[in-house]
Amino acid sequence: MSGVAAKFQVLLTEGAEQDLKAIHDYIAEFDCVANANHVLDELMDVADSLSKFPARSGYPRELIDLGIKAYRQTFFKPYRVIYRITGHQVIIHLIANGRRDMQSALARHLFGA
Repeated sequence: MSGVAAKFQVLLTEGAEQDLKAIHDYIAEFDCVANANHVLDELMDVADSLSKFPARSGYPRELIDLGIKAYRQTFFKPYRVIYRITGHQVIIHLIANGRRDMQSALARHLFGA
């Protein structure tokens, strides 16, 4: 199978699904539904793109500072998508506005703090 990339299954945790809903709801309320739908579509495209070469992305600096390299991140600015590669699965744990307090968001979503 030369030249064919392995396909990873991309899954969202319940927390990541709630993040998407909250992002959509916020944009729909304070901007418009069309923009909320656009952002949701773009975030889903980012998630789907992880099915090929998920290891291409870097590590969240907040976790690197703690010596944790189990999670990676990709972006649809200003949103950060935090995920973990497990076997042939990519598990998305957090989708958040990168301008917010990411330390707290990561602690809640990844470590239950």
